[in-house]
Amino acid sequence: MIPLARRATAVCALGAALTACGTTAPEAPRASSRPASATAPPRPPTLAPGPAGVTPVFEHGPRTRGKTVALTFDADMTAGQGPRAARGERFDNPGLIAALRALKVPATVFMTGRWAEEYPVQARVIGRDPLFEVGNHSYSHYAFTDDCYGLPTVDESRMRADVEQAYTAFRKAGVPDAMPYFRFPGGCHDRRALKTLTPAGVTAVQWDVVSGDAFATDADAVARQVLEGVRPGSVVVMHCTRSAAPTTERAVRTIVPELRKRGYRFVKVSELIGAAEAAGDRR
Repeated sequence: MIPLARRATAVCALGAALTACGTTAPEAPRASSRPASATAPPRPPTLAPGPAGVTPVFEHGPRTRGKTVALTFDADMTAGQGPRAARGERFDNPGLIAALRALKVPATVFMTGRWAEEYPVQARVIGRDPLFEVGNHSYSHYAFTDDCYGLPTVDESRMRADVEQAYTAFRKAGVPDAMPYFRFPGGCHDRRALKTLTPAGVTAVQWDVVSGDAFATDADAVARQVLEGVRPGSVVVMHCTRSAAPTTERAVRTIVPELRKRGYRFVKVSELIGAAEAAGDRR
């Protein structure tokens, strides 16, 4: 969950409220339950590994290839939040998904595996809707570095397994083709985490625009922050959790028409990564 007014290039803070807030995938880059065949979809674009083969990190697309912007939504739920969900707390936001459909906005939803287990029907519907693509936000939503805004920490020996467990949860929910894109919980990562995840074959997806929707009560302020930050190729981080980001749907209904008025076209993260790959532009 991302707090208000963080710089997009900085590691994203996740509020302490969210801390209370077979298990391997055959190939994490494809992460698909569909058998390989002549009609299988093309492999999604990814960035080449970074120096010494570490997991590549993507923050935004090319700035000079048209006015495109990707809205991304983190569907956060930690491994320990089941009791809160059982008591009625809602970590989903079907109204937001309905608004994106009504506005015809492509988007990338980064789910935790625990979220997909809690809301399998919604995960399946989102994952099978061509308007959306599903990225990996870990299974547990535990941090991949120490001192990540109070989140519990995944042991280094479990990092890759945590990512792969999320892909397994997606397949069990009926998501056919989760993307080989991984967003670190809280945005927290270091070289050790990037190196540990290299065998998973994912591209780590960060952002360059923080919406400030986490725990926000003023939808207009969220919209202003996004509109002031967006540039061509931007990746905007928002949330798909009603209890912790209750204003997001209203903010989106302001953001989308205004950006379209400014000439922006909404795309999924995969399109921006494809454009960066084609341009040899690593971000």
